Amino acid sequence: MELRVAELAHAAGVGVDTVRFYQARGLLAPPLRRGRFAIYTGDHLERLRRIRALLDSGFSLAQIRRLLDADATSPAPGARRATGGTRGGAREDSNSLLASLAERSVGAGTLTQRELAEETGVPEALVAAAVRAGLLTPIEIDGEPRFPRSDLDMVAAGLAVLGEGLPLERLLELATQHASAIASLAEQAIDLFDDHVRKPRGEDEGAVRRAFERLLPQATQIVALHFQRTLVARALARLREKGESGALEETLALARSGRLEVQWR
Repeated sequence: MELRVAELAHAAGVGVDTVRFYQARGLLAPPLRRGRFAIYTGDHLERLRRIRALLDSGFSLAQIRRLLDADATSPAPGARRATGGTRGGAREDSNSLLASLAERSVGAGTLTQRELAEETGVPEALVAAAVRAGLLTPIEIDGEPRFPRSDLDMVAAGLAVLGEGLPLERLLELATQHASAIASLAEQAIDLFDDHVRKPRGEDEGAVRRAFERLLPQATQIVALHFQRTLVARALARLREKGESGALEETLALARSGRLEVQWR
């Protein structure tokens, strides 16, 4: 199959500018050259359809590039796999883990920024501020930033914290610092999973997905509890340095004992 760029775009259901944008982002291999003409193949079309399917599942372009590049069974972008497969069957055998990731990233439906603000009862400007701070991370679906419904809980928790009198500006500063630090740790955790769980299991995508589903809640628990215990230990140390005690210290001691725990999904 040989296609010009307009034919490729039409077959994939995207615009010509989108094709060129994906090439610039490294998601799509450059076309073959025949004189002055750019020639695309069925491999490019399959790749575009796969990108489109992942976008529809709620992944951002950055996530898609990482997922495709990390796929142990995938050649360079744009190259066709030995198993073939075109429209409707683009690597269904390798989509198990991607589906699991999408389920946890997107969940049951998404919201626009305005809808998120309306359902939580907060000003849209506050939601936008949380996005800038890295506290909320929208996903791009059909070119529009959207938020998983689980972000409703995130906003509700933020409102509860603000309701205790903590200043918004300071909280956003902390959120920005946290987002920067946690992004680096998350990348390292992904590399660890990739090297020691996904790659050793090779083609067994079902085993990879099951391992991911077992590990994700455990890793979340470790991180959440570690932060809580660190926060409690430092707060207790500060109280004792100042010679202060009372109900707060009793509460902190209760949290440290494990009888007052954080909750997570």
